[in-house]
Formats: sequence, C-alpha cells, structure tokens
Amino acid sequence: MDKDRIDGALKNAAGSVKEATGKVLGDTKLETEGAAEKAAGKVQNAVGGVKDTVRGDA
Repeated sequence: MDKDRIDGALKNAAGSVKEATGKVLGDTKLETEGAAEKAAGKVQNAVGGVKDTVRGDA
C-alpha cells in the first residue's frame, strides 16, 4: 500500500473532524478549511491508489 493512500486517508479524516467542528461551532472558516483538507486527502488517496495499480499492489 502506497504511503500516499495512508496519508490521504488520515488527511481526509482530520478534515472531516475539522469540518464538523466548524459546523457545530458556527465557524465558517474552520468548516471551509476542513472541507478543503478533506478534498486534498481524497485526492492524495486516489494518487496512492493509482501508484499501487501501476506497481501491481492493488
């Protein structure tokens, strides 16, 4: 499993927590940062998946 998949999954999870916290607190900036972090994590995870596929690890 590629390191990007692990890092992406962690970033996605952290972004989800940040986004949810922002919603609960009514902090739009925190919510937006969380959504952006979550999106970046999904992209990084996808990149890791492609690397795994190319290497034949999938």
